[in-house]
This record gives sequence, C-alpha cells and structure tokens, in this order.
Amino acid sequence: MKSILPLLLTLVMTISWGQDPIIKAPKTTWQMFTYDAGTMFTSIGYAYTRPLYWKGPQWQTMGAVAGGTGFLYLFDDQTSKFFRDGRDHVPSFIRHYGEFIGNPENNYSVTAGVYFTGLFTKNEKLRRTGVLLISSASATGLLQQIMKSLAGRARPISGQSKDTFDPFNASRNYHSFPSGHAMMAFTNAYVIGKQFKNPWVKAGIYTVGLVPGISRVWDGQHWLSDVAFSVAMSVFTVEAIDRYLDSKYAEKYNDQNKLVSWNLTFAPGQIGVIARF
Repeated sequence: MKSILPLLLTLVMTISWGQDPIIKAPKTTWQMFTYDAGTMFTSIGYAYTRPLYWKGPQWQTMGAVAGGTGFLYLFDDQTSKFFRDGRDHVPSFIRHYGEFIGNPENNYSVTAGVYFTGLFTKNEKLRRTGVLLISSASATGLLQQIMKSLAGRARPISGQSKDTFDPFNASRNYHSFPSGHAMMAFTNAYVIGKQFKNPWVKAGIYTVGLVPGISRVWDGQHWLSDVAFSVAMSVFTVEAIDRYLDSKYAEKYNDQNKLVSWNLTFAPGQIGVIARF
C-alpha cells in the first residue's frame, strides 16, 4: 500500500492544482456519493450497449483491431519465445511493477483513493476522474472475465501452443485471452492521460501503462495478441464511458473534443500502432 501513495498523491496534486477552482451549487457528500454510484452503474451499461449503435466507421475500427490481433496471433509463438528469453535482462523492479499495478486489489486501491479524495474535497474534476477510473476498470474487468471463460485460450506457460482453446475450462492455465492486467493498467493510464494536452506527456503515460501487459508476456502468462486486444478494449471502454459522463458532469477534461484515432500499420519487417489525439 505504501508504494501506491506516491502515485496517488501525484495524481491528486496534478488534477487539483493544475485546474481552475470549481464553483458549484453546494451538495452534501452523501448526495454526491449516491449520484456518482448510480452514474458508475449506468455508465457500465452504456459502454456495453455501444456496439448496438455503431455505424460504418466504428465497425471499420473494430475490424482493424480484429485484423491486427489476428496478424499478431500468427506470430504468437515467436513473440512469446522472444519476450520470455529476454525476461532476465529486464530490471526486476519493472517486472514487479507490472504485476503489482495490474492486480485488481491494488488497482482499486488507487482508483478508490482518487475518487474519495475528489468526493471529500468536493472537487468535481477529481470526482469525475475517479468515477471514470472505477467505471472503466469495472467494465473491462467483468468483460475480460467473461471472455476468458468463453475463449479458454491456453497460456504460454501451460506448455500448450497458441492454437489451444478449451472454452469454460476452470483452470487458470486456460484463461489467457484477454489480459486482465493489461486492461486494468492501460485503462488507468488512458484515463490519466486525458488530464493532459501535451502529446508527449500522454505518450509517456501510455508507455508506462503498457508495462504491465508486456510484463505478462515476459512471464509467459499471456500472448502478445492477448495484450494488444486488451489495450484496444481499454481505449474503446474509456472513450465510451467518458462520452457518457459528459452528460452527467459539468466539468470536462481540457475543454477538448474527444477525438481519438488508433490505426494499425503493417509494413515489411514492421508492425505499429499510430495514435492521433
């Protein structure tokens, strides 16, 4: 818990001190809490129903994600060997950080801390950030648990090949797709990145958010395609819930339109993701 406090305090000070004072009609703490709790619940439902309203561009984006995941899937055996062979060359504190921050218990300690700080200080931007963190983590957490069971994909560490699927197998060795650690960690990073306008700061935060997912590949717990798909699902979920929260809270991030574009690019000897924000 002690190692969480520096991250929590940094986030609180960044959001609280880096924004203009918020002047709102007074509400009781209990009223704000019940409102936020209800909003968290409805925002998860909103995120899950978005595919019912997708049009051409959204389906094209989802098709690109599916195609990119499928492309990475072709090389999962090779990429898994590459990452696992290089594991011992990675500093242990980076690997441990990836395991720690992607753990649900630790994740909710951070997100709840952000939310309750905003609640008790009556800082709506910080409250909204906490609501977005908790809602997005809950939505992705439930989604990945359902998908793990349905897919039943074998983990690399099980000794099975990338093509091994056994749906509804209760063994954790068959819960590889998608990666819960990657979803949790990148969801947090993507939400925190929204607090900043500078693209280099965003990129740095996103890079840190990718470490837990990659650490799971190092440890043989997930294939690279599992992690890539999980990151995409984190982005979709956060964007959907953030749009929903625009109708529930007066304060918005940086007063900027939520326009984000993630494109997969493939070239000889090159695989990449281009983000425009």
